[in-house]
Amino acid sequence: MNAKKILVVEDDLALSAGLCFELDTSGYLTVAAYGCQKARYFLENEHFDLVILDVNLPDGNGSDLCREIKAARPELPVIFLTANDLEEDILNGFDLGADDYITKPFHTQILKRRAEVALRRGNSGAKAAMDGYDDGFLRLDFQALTAVRSGEKLSITPNEYKLLRVLTANAGNLVTRQLLLEKLWDCDENFIDDHTLTVTMNRLRAKIEEEGHTYIRTVRGMGYIWTGAGK
Repeated sequence: MNAKKILVVEDDLALSAGLCFELDTSGYLTVAAYGCQKARYFLENEHFDLVILDVNLPDGNGSDLCREIKAARPELPVIFLTANDLEEDILNGFDLGADDYITKPFHTQILKRRAEVALRRGNSGAKAAMDGYDDGFLRLDFQALTAVRSGEKLSITPNEYKLLRVLTANAGNLVTRQLLLEKLWDCDENFIDDHTLTVTMNRLRAKIEEEGHTYIRTVRGMGYIWTGAGK
């Protein structure tokens, strides 16, 4: 089995080196980035199974980087590792889609266990995002690009499939409107505007939902949450 690859985004060089050493000796492969720019380069050019991410970085904010990561690869697990330990910081981290939030100082063994859990969850999330969604009433196949509601085949547009894929991959978590706008574009490959996103989302909900089967909850002014059937 191939070793899992972890991107460690931490500007404290001593901490980064120590963390990478501990993870490497536990059988992982680590890559160190000391800022947002280098992290973006690695993310664009290499495949990772987990990102461990500081919030306060010399050339940007880890929260913004997390938002970008989840837009591009919703199934990729992200663990915040930061000194920002206020309740609002932690809640904001989870709202961005982080899989875990660990505050400094921390115990290495606990971090490694949480990384193991996030990787395990990420594997199942990646499979779900790749394959689709099925609750017996609504069946989505992202490989075949088919959608069936209560036995009836639905006509779903490419942008609607993109919405569904991002939402189901982040089930239970808020997906911001900005993230969705970055994933969608029109027939001329131009990014769509805020109004078009609202229209597209309303049209999609009309197709997949009915009384007793509500899948998407709107968080006014912020975004959407995939809640699953009957929620």
